[in-house]
Amino acid sequence: MRHMILTGSLMLALSATAMASQVYKWVDDNGVTHFGAQPPQGQQSTTINTSAPPPAPAPSVPAPAVEQADPEQAAIDKKVKQDVAKQEAERKKYCEEARTNLAQLENNPRVRVEVEGELRRIDENERQERISELKKSITETCK
Repeated sequence: MRHMILTGSLMLALSATAMASQVYKWVDDNGVTHFGAQPPQGQQSTTINTSAPPPAPAPSVPAPAVEQADPEQAAIDKKVKQDVAKQEAERKKYCEEARTNLAQLENNPRVRVEVEGELRRIDENERQERISELKKSITETCK
């Protein structure tokens, strides 16, 4: 039994290499690339190794950071980056406050606002108007 399994395995392993045939590649007069089992008559062709896997694509190497040669430009870049970071922090703070206000308006039908030092309760129409304005502002500003 072992002898049959060993012989069968050996035959199977050898049959894969025996069945692999040459593949030829050539380009015709029109510039079209062809592949075939037989080389063309009167044209130059190359053989393709079908037993080896295709090479893995080369990993992309990130480009090295370009250092600023001009110190003035580097200072300007640093200032702009700081300004952008400051604006982003302000936007996040605004978005948090706007979402809190929206939750208050949506969950509390009796909302009071301070007008000229006095507390006044807003009616339902004004409440719905403020809700829609806040939703629009959050959609446009907050991501």
